[in-house]
Amino acid sequence: VQLQASGGGLVQAGGSLRLSCAASGSIFSINGMGWGRQAPGKQRELVAAITSGGSTHYADSVKCRFTISRDNAKNTVYLQMNMLKPEDTAIYYCNAQVQGLGYLHEYDFWGQGTEVTVSS
Repeated sequence: VQLQASGGGLVQAGGSLRLSCAASGSIFSINGMGWGRQAPGKQRELVAAITSGGSTHYADSVKCRFTISRDNAKNTVYLQMNMLKPEDTAIYYCNAQVQGLGYLHEYDFWGQGTEVTVSS
């Protein structure tokens, strides 16, 4: 199973970006999907998560600015980021709990990360 993230870049404060992450491989089902981020010198933190049924959870720091969504038919999760701030600068990683074909249990997978830089 591979997760391929895209959509990062350089944006001015107050701007917007949309991240995408597609899961591929021998997938039977995907439960939760989400996004985490890691800023230089800091630990990785969960930014947003979404269940297979569409329930969402956000870190307090991004509520009302970020929106997570998913397309189950495409095994893809999105993160719409609005009103970006310099403190949102980080490498953003997508995450998915995947049950692979022939496996009984779910496993946690992380993508390679996409860099987001917000200038002031």
